[in-house]
Amino acid sequence: QVQLVESGGGLVQAGGSRRLSCAASGSIFSINNMGWYRQAPGKERELVALITSGGSTNYADSVKGRFTISTDSAKKTVYLQMNSLKPEDTGVYYCNAYIVYYATSGLGRRDCWGQGTQVTVSS
Repeated sequence: QVQLVESGGGLVQAGGSRRLSCAASGSIFSINNMGWYRQAPGKERELVALITSGGSTNYADSVKGRFTISTDSAKKTVYLQMNSLKPEDTGVYYCNAYIVYYATSGLGRRDCWGQGTQVTVSS
């Protein structure tokens, strides 16, 4: 009923750019703390960037100055603009959001994850 769908992943050369999108769909009341996580091969999942409903942002040190997170409230979409990509940015990127949605008995609350989109940066 409520889901997140990522898109925009693919193969990119080092130094290149890519923009990821994550769209929320369903009977949504509100969305909070939309963010991006990634998991590199053989590594643990890590927070890349997040943005709160108030507009505050937070980035991993490894991507500061290169990545930008933004949202389009009308489209219920969060973006991750990735510039100056490095091979170490390679991994599966996951969208995450805390969603309050309309349920039959009132409001439901879920911490939701997208299915992930692969980003591969070649050198």
